[in-house]
Amino acid sequence: MAESLKGRTSDPKMDAAALYREEVYTDRKVGTIRTLVPVKSDGSPDPARATVYAGETQIMTNAGPLPINFEIDATSLGEAAQKFADAAKEAIERAVRELQELRRQAASSIVVPGAMPGGKIQIP
Repeated sequence: MAESLKGRTSDPKMDAAALYREEVYTDRKVGTIRTLVPVKSDGSPDPARATVYAGETQIMTNAGPLPINFEIDATSLGEAAQKFADAAKEAIERAVRELQELRRQAASSIVVPGAMPGGKIQIP
């Protein structure tokens, strides 16, 4: 669902052949399920494309709540609700691994006292 900015042009043009209607469902406890229903450019349903189910939850970190978004491999809203927990656990584990890797990279950064911007080192 979310694409990186690579490959995008500076012209934010909508693709009329790839439109979806978004519906949001929640249990008001754990998270939300977003149902992306494919539609044609006139807004009528497009049965040639599959409905996409996306989950959203959050985890608490030292910096506050961190939103976690993930796709749910399902063919109905009921199936998406049943698979929500497993998909959320997998997404949370992936996010924790990524945070640990970022922390590891930050801890292993070489810090040179007196380093100047541009990579030049001052010698006293």
